[in-house]
Amino acid sequence: MSDHWYEDETGPLVRPYTATGGRTRPAAEHSIDLMSQVTAVDPTGSEPRLDHARSSLLELVRREPRPVAEIAADADLPLTVVRVLLADLVEAGLIRVSAPVSHEGLNDPELLREIVDRLREL
Repeated sequence: MSDHWYEDETGPLVRPYTATGGRTRPAAEHSIDLMSQVTAVDPTGSEPRLDHARSSLLELVRREPRPVAEIAADADLPLTVVRVLLADLVEAGLIRVSAPVSHEGLNDPELLREIVDRLREL
């Protein structure tokens, strides 16, 4: 479990797993890969009431489609928690999760060396 805490809509600091009801896996089978693209969907009808954690994630993807890893980093929540919360938003019809975009040539050894070198510079 994470030692992270965040402030929910009621104000006190709570553990992120509280937002998932202790779940570590999505309720339904969703393929939410680290690099899956998440896009907000215009709700048909009235938008359901969301808690702070879910509404924060929804706001992040309403700005622009984003990969799951980036959402987790910006939300400062563990990836496991983010996957559960995103699956809940999929079930509510508020977001769509698409498979990662495949890029031809990513297996190019020269490109991979360049990436490793740049990461080492950080």
